[in-house]
Amino acid sequence: MKPLLVVLAMIALPANRAWPGAAAVPAQQSKANGRLFGTQDLGLLEAPDREQWQKPDQIMDAIGVAEGSKVAELGAAGGWFTLQLAERVGPNGRVYAEDIQRAMLEGISRRMQSENLTNVTTVLGTPSDPHLPPGLDAALISDAFHEMDVPEDPTLVVTLLRNVAASLKPQGRLGIVDWTPGSGGPGPEARQRVDPNRVIAAANAAGLQLITREDFPPFVFLLVFGRASAKPTP
Repeated sequence: MKPLLVVLAMIALPANRAWPGAAAVPAQQSKANGRLFGTQDLGLLEAPDREQWQKPDQIMDAIGVAEGSKVAELGAAGGWFTLQLAERVGPNGRVYAEDIQRAMLEGISRRMQSENLTNVTTVLGTPSDPHLPPGLDAALISDAFHEMDVPEDPTLVVTLLRNVAASLKPQGRLGIVDWTPGSGGPGPEARQRVDPNRVIAAANAAGLQLITREDFPPFVFLLVFGRASAKPTP
């Protein structure tokens, strides 16, 4: 992987407080919850150990991202994981980097240009519709579901996931990575973390079925879903 000196990637962080053991990285805030993250903080450096605890290669393996795949990242923010996806799918693949903030997408475009990657398309979505194209091999929501799930309107994230499901191929996969419940380490404070069972319930309501769950101790978990009408891959 190319060395990254400046990061535009954002992971949830309450009140811009530094995480123990990792560099401070701000939260991507949702328009739906009224806490839109300010783009003036996009120059913060990424946590140098993120690749070690985020396990991007294992996540991409689990959702079937391969050379030539057509994939999407929702809530792509500054594009840290978008870059991982773009390098994995290669010049014959395509990555759709979706976010609800135009400024984030502009930053991703600049980042991909600096990395000489031409296989990324930015997509401006809404809190309920990511506006993704059909025929995706995989989609990913990394460290952002807990912000998309708005307690005041529980139907919002279900509608979002239903739209994602409609964009997947019959055997396509959706991976949702979020913070292990509890406190400590990088990530938001305990009260802002989402119960994996809540994620599963929302996905089920959207017509998705759980295929597998993987834990990447000590910080994150991965849930892999497929369309309910699709047969699990052997």
